[in-house]
Amino acid sequence: MAMDAATIERLIREGLPDAQVTIEDLRGDGDHYAAHVVSAAFKGKSRVQQHNSSIRRFAVAWETSSMRWRCRRARRKIERKKT
Repeated sequence: MAMDAATIERLIREGLPDAQVTIEDLRGDGDHYAAHVVSAAFKGKSRVQQHNSSIRRFAVAWETSSMRWRCRRARRKIERKKT
């Protein structure tokens, strides 16, 4: 079962109360989202640390291993770009 955009935004804001959050439904199917998050908490952190700060709240909410797999894949992409 997919999470809706409002739930994604709420989970991010719970972990980063000052965040400016924009959620985009990438395919219009309510199952593939991109989140753009701006927060003062990111200052001085690497992109990987910023990503982890944003997604930490999802650990309990995620119900399928495929969602966790996609998250790990995205993290690897960020790490590759950094090097």
